[in-house]
Amino acid sequence: MAADPSTLPKDDPVRVVRDYLAAMERRDLAAAKALLAPGFGMVFPGDRRMGTLEELVESAKRRYRRALKDYERFDVASGANGTSVVYCFGRLRGELLSGEPYSGIRFIDRFTVAGGKLVDQMVWNDMAEVLGEKLKG
Repeated sequence: MAADPSTLPKDDPVRVVRDYLAAMERRDLAAAKALLAPGFGMVFPGDRRMGTLEELVESAKRRYRRALKDYERFDVASGANGTSVVYCFGRLRGELLSGEPYSGIRFIDRFTVAGGKLVDQMVWNDMAEVLGEKLKG
């Protein structure tokens, strides 16, 4: 497991990612937005593309009540022009619209970080494969 993110410098790529993901789990969109670079964009399974956190929250409301991440590890690679690419791996758990709990679903998030800000996020997970029709409510 990575170090406690609060002990990392504020512009450390892993801390930026962890702080963002923690803010999103709390639905503290103001704190999450403070970590985004201009033009930030997201791609989720099914090639669902979003440009705002509000779009993400609205999309999630149609799929589940709650989604939390249990992290297994963070990998960092240096990119071009001082950017870093951070991969975070783990398992999803939460609650479906029906109130049924779910857990143990694999995920990988990939972030590009530049100047202490998130440039983009790409998400892969097995939610549809594991939960199938249950995601439709």
